[in-house]
Amino acid sequence: MTSSPRSRSAPAVQACEGPARKSTRRGARTGPAQPRDSTHSSGPSPGERLGLRSDWDYALHLPLHYLDETRISAIASLRDGVAAVVQARVVQAEASAGVRKQLRIQVQDASGTLNLRFFHFYPNWQRQYPPGKLLRVRGEPRAGLFGMEMVHPTCHAAQPDEPLPERLTPVYPAASGISQAWLRKAITGARARLDAREWLPADLLSRLRLPDIASTLDVLHAPRPEVSLASLEDRSHPGWQRIKFDELLAQQIAQQQARLARAALRAWPLPARNGPQSLGDRLLQALPFALTPDQEACAAEIAADLALTQPMHRLLQGDVGSGKTVVAALAAAQSIDCGFQCALMAPTDILATQHLRKLADWLEPLGVSVAWLSGAQTRRERDAAVQAAASGAAQLVVGTHAVIQEKVRFHRLGLAIVDEQHRFGVAQRLSLRAKGLDEGLEGGAGDGVREPHLLMMSATPIPRTLAMAVFGDLDVSTIAHLPPGRSPVRTRVFDEARRDAVIARVRALVAAGRQVYWVCPLVEESTARPTATLPAHRRSDERRGRAFTQAGGEVLDLRNAEATHAELQAALGNDAERVGLLHGRMPASQKAQVMADFAAGRLRLLVATTVIEVGVDVPAATLMVIEHAERFGLSQLHQLRGRVGRGADASECLLLFTPPLSEMARARLLAVRDTNDGFVLAQKDLELRGPGELLGQRQSGVQMLRHADLHTDIALLEAARDAAVWLLHHDPGAAHEHLQRWLGGRLDWLAA
Repeated sequence: MTSSPRSRSAPAVQACEGPARKSTRRGARTGPAQPRDSTHSSGPSPGERLGLRSDWDYALHLPLHYLDETRISAIASLRDGVAAVVQARVVQAEASAGVRKQLRIQVQDASGTLNLRFFHFYPNWQRQYPPGKLLRVRGEPRAGLFGMEMVHPTCHAAQPDEPLPERLTPVYPAASGISQAWLRKAITGARARLDAREWLPADLLSRLRLPDIASTLDVLHAPRPEVSLASLEDRSHPGWQRIKFDELLAQQIAQQQARLARAALRAWPLPARNGPQSLGDRLLQALPFALTPDQEACAAEIAADLALTQPMHRLLQGDVGSGKTVVAALAAAQSIDCGFQCALMAPTDILATQHLRKLADWLEPLGVSVAWLSGAQTRRERDAAVQAAASGAAQLVVGTHAVIQEKVRFHRLGLAIVDEQHRFGVAQRLSLRAKGLDEGLEGGAGDGVREPHLLMMSATPIPRTLAMAVFGDLDVSTIAHLPPGRSPVRTRVFDEARRDAVIARVRALVAAGRQVYWVCPLVEESTARPTATLPAHRRSDERRGRAFTQAGGEVLDLRNAEATHAELQAALGNDAERVGLLHGRMPASQKAQVMADFAAGRLRLLVATTVIEVGVDVPAATLMVIEHAERFGLSQLHQLRGRVGRGADASECLLLFTPPLSEMARARLLAVRDTNDGFVLAQKDLELRGPGELLGQRQSGVQMLRHADLHTDIALLEAARDAAVWLLHHDPGAAHEHLQRWLGGRLDWLAA
């Protein structure tokens, strides 16, 4: 059995697998101790470290796997690699001397002998195992030089008539310093206090073949031996299906409630103005291209939403280069035409600048005043932009996070647009929405507070299941096809060993007057160790511009942007002056100048970090090289690749990787190589990594799904969506209780 804290009447526990800790606490047991749980420390409790606060949090903290300690196995029946429990008497215990010390205990039952080996032990352990002592031992046997053995098993002194557990022993997700014994005790206590009433209708559970919640928790936390371990551990057991359904149901209820709550809010209606004098029609006439059918359809959906008194909450999604900005410009024109302001917020200076350039080029000739807000501005520039927004002189305000600074006010904000919404945290998205709450109330008394309409944009397409699960309160518009004239990008994967051939390809293209991106994952040397302390072969690599970082005991060999810039300048010889460098730590003015030089063709090769991931539009660029491609996410690789192929010329993307590749890295690179379809890649990304990155979940700090899998549990998700609608209409009390049980105080992030 496991080395858990015992009751006063239990046999003395001897946990063999670790060194003893001395304790000064009164009544503390002697011998090897469990990892100390900091329950009484000044820091967070063990449960809080795992995010467990309420009894339901503990009850829904479910096992990773189980140990079968319900039966004793004869030593002769042990099988290599199959965990088992044996009860046997000590034959001898001896500690070996030398460099690799070990404690070897031989035990025997009626069927044979077994060796127990420990490489970490205290000298007094040998005396604690006199011949004849009865032990109960659990571990994974393996064939050794001297017969069957267990290395570092769990064991304790046993009594001949000591009963066996009647249930399988759960093994929970834990953290350093939090023992399984503590978790089992805490979870058992929480379950004893739990109000596990069934809130869901019996006919719903029967139709879905799901058990009630009380028996579900019982079978998952303490299954009987006859339950299929395989079905528990692969989560196909009906108990696991119930847990996953309940989690998805809670999320769907939250989404439906958000939709209903938004329906009760008020916004200023911004109906589309028709005719040759309307700003929208004049913009369409001035554009040097015609809208695609997808763009027209999305623009019409947004225009209809803006005309309502209910605030729009719409996501505009489309692949890289699909033309979302022009649709956003039409929405902004509709708001401005009605006498209201529009604010557009983008996550980076480069992307915000790109939007500013396009929108100003389109709208300023039509008489629209456009202001720019960025943290990189001088105080005088920023103060002027803030004043223009507050007075209403600026009809369109474009910027970065500076748009949501506390001192920024709007005269009449009618529409807020958030680009690359997943890159903003929840609080940031909510802050932009709140900018319109106290503004523009000239409509007269009794109108109450009005929210701005909200349009979110994403170049990371959202798979259908993710849209159902997370964006259930959003209306989604999709630009599914690229505009005509975009050439498909051919993608190839190269080992780092072929780097010289890739550089030769770059040199030839630059000499022919073409433009090239070269993307690196680092900016500067990240090692804390002086070059002189490195081995000789590492020092030569350092001189070649390698950066070294210490992680997980291994030195990660990563090229950086500055070293690669110097290397490529040397390789291009006479064209060295045409090689530019761009990274996020450069001043905004310097970044803008580099991008302007590249867009104008004065620079032929741009060495950059991922600051060019979005918002960079240089149609003449036809080659993208991504170094250490195995370290980028799938959607990020697709976004970077989208910087080329923006003109009519054939374009390529070369993915340089450093072996060996993990299975996930290999799958990412092959997926990008094999398709240019962002929707296909988004689905693959969901399968590989889960939904967090697509949602901007890292910023929210909330785990979206703990148990359900949006790739495999589609049927449960669809059933949960239907059940959520039914419960909110027919049993809102049950819906509320279910929501509190699962999400508690973690509902605010869903609102964004």
